[in-house]
Order: sequence, then C-alpha cells, then structure tokens
Amino acid sequence: MDVSEVTRNLSSLGGAKWDMHVRARALAAAGHPIIELTIGEPDEPMAPALVPAMAQALQAGRVGYSNGRGEAALLDALAARYTARRGRVFSADNFLAFPGTQTALYALMRGLVNPSDEVVVFDPCYATYEGVVAGADATMVSAPLNPDTGFSIDFDALEAVLSPRTRAILLNNPHNPAGSLLDEGACMRLGELAVQRGLWLICDEVYEDLIYDNRPLVSPLNHAAFDGHALGCASISKSHAAPGLRSGWIVGAEEVVGQLVPLAETMLFGNQPFIADATAAALGDSGETAARMRESLRRRAQLVTAALDGVAGLRVAEPQAGMFALVGVGGSDLGLDGHAFASRLLEQAGVAVMPGTSFGAVTQDWIRLSLTVPDEVLQRACDRIAALCA
Repeated sequence: MDVSEVTRNLSSLGGAKWDMHVRARALAAAGHPIIELTIGEPDEPMAPALVPAMAQALQAGRVGYSNGRGEAALLDALAARYTARRGRVFSADNFLAFPGTQTALYALMRGLVNPSDEVVVFDPCYATYEGVVAGADATMVSAPLNPDTGFSIDFDALEAVLSPRTRAILLNNPHNPAGSLLDEGACMRLGELAVQRGLWLICDEVYEDLIYDNRPLVSPLNHAAFDGHALGCASISKSHAAPGLRSGWIVGAEEVVGQLVPLAETMLFGNQPFIADATAAALGDSGETAARMRESLRRRAQLVTAALDGVAGLRVAEPQAGMFALVGVGGSDLGLDGHAFASRLLEQAGVAVMPGTSFGAVTQDWIRLSLTVPDEVLQRACDRIAALCA
C-alpha cells in the first residue's frame, strides 16, 4: 500500500532541514565539545506563574477533555491581552486555542487554502513553512526579501509572483531568521493588497514579546479594515520561555475563526485544560521573563555584530527582535556557501549553526546563529568563526 501524495510531498521537508543540528547532537553525544547555536530554545527559566498555576490545576483534576475552541479563562485572557496591546477591542470569540504555533499554522493552512492554491512565503523563511504549505496540498511560491535593506519586503518582487492561483501570503513578523520588523507603511500596503486581491494574510507573530526596544508590534491584525483577510497565530513558547508546554492560539475576525472550530475539533478537540489554566495565568503576568530575554538577546546580537561584522569578509545583519542573527559568509576568503561553511565550522571548530539554505535561496551564503547561550559561550563561538575564516 502506498502513502498519500501529501505524505510523499512532506517526505523531504521535515528533519532534512535540521541535518546540521542532528549532526551536532550526535557529535556532542560522542563526547566532542560542541557549541550549539542551532535552535531557538530559550535559556531563561520559564515564566514563574506557570508552575504553580499548572500544579493547582492538576490538583483540581483539570485533566479532562476540553472543547473545540479552548478553555474560557484562556480565551478571556487572550482577549484582554490583545485589547490592551493592539488599539482595538478583541473578544473571546476572536480566538481558537491550539497546542503551539506549529499546529495553529497547520490549521490555518488547512482551513484557508485549497489544494492547488499558491501561498506566497517570503524568502528567507522559517524552516517548517514549506512543509506547512505542502501539508495543505498547496504550492509554496517564494518572494525574496532584500538583505541590503535589512531583509525588508520588496513589493515589486512580491507583486511579480502573485497569480490568479494565489490564495494567501504567509507573514512572519518579527521575522525568523532575520529578526527584522514590519513597518507601518509596509503593513498598510500588505493589508490593502490582500483586500484588493482577495487574499488571506496569515501572520505568525510568535516573537512579538522579543522586540528588543519593546515597541508595539506593527501588524495587519491591528486594523479593523483588514478583518476577514488577516489572521494571526502565536504562543507562549518564546514570550514565557515555555516551548515544551505547546500552548498557542489563532486570532482573527469572529466569523472566520468560528468557521475554523470544526477543523480544530477534527484535529485536536481543544488543548489541555491544566496547560490552558497556566497559560491564562501567565498571560496576565508583568512580562518579566520576556523583559529579561529582550535584554540578553539584544546584548548578544550586539556582541555578534561587534565580533564578526566586517571581519575576514563576514557580514552581520543585526536583528531587531527574536533569538537569532544572520551572518553572511559569501564574502569570506573561504569561498564557501552557507551549508559548506556550516559543515566545516562544525567539523573543524566545534560550532554548530544553521546553514542559510535551511531557510531559503536568498540566504544561500548566510548562516544563522542562535543567541540563546550565555554571552561568554557566544563570544567563544564567534572567536572560532573568525579564526576559521582567518
């Protein structure tokens, strides 16, 4: 018996993009001293409100089935959080709970995109986006971001790839891997384009709390004019340093989110009540965990820039948000693309980074460094990178 076409389409889109990370873990398990800068796992302890809230919920027996939309306390907490931040009123009916951003993204794709539709994804992009689009039996079309303008949207390049088959634009803001931010002018232009063309704007905003200067997030979701076109997703994985809890959500216009409930029921039938209770408690905290991460990530981004930008032909795109920094290696004397550079760096210098090819064609000559290690470890890694180039 053969598997489905969707399964075949996904066969090369899962772990293949993380081969450098897997190789690094294998070397470390064999006793090699590897500095791991591959994945964005917070090095900050998870938000203090989570553990007691989960313990209380477990003691209260909150381990039964949820409902298809999510627990009431969590939905109310989300409504309060977005109302306070986005300049407009949100209700519980604007939200749908999921175990993490990844499942929320998958649900948005399955719920909004038809087989054979095209989904425009900006290049570079987070490594799982290609699989999420393929999982909906749709076709991913790349629109290149411009490294020379801080990986901003090139609207000429975007409009050039739009076609009658285009159904959605997937927007990651703040951006992974570049750490760039959408400005208000680009936001309005994207929203107006979606309305004019009848497109969905799917907004992955998981790094909202990790904007280094803590400015409010510019988002299509902030504008009622784009309701019915813009939907977002996020989670507490980054904001509360709790990726393993798998607690996320979808946000959008009530009538659209309501239509996605049967899909959510088919997939998962709600997230876990005890985790939902803890998430609700954490969403109402003072944000001290995210504040500490913002400071440490900003400092480390500056460290990478000071240590590597302009050194031996390297180029750093200093991020404004998130957990990563992109380093251009195409100008180094080694004459290697990002994947070959990352491979040699791992084998010869014991530093594990992600090659830019895991994120798209635009970053073929780049590598991505995680900023989620102590400053002294990151400095040591940068010293090894510079030494390799020299």
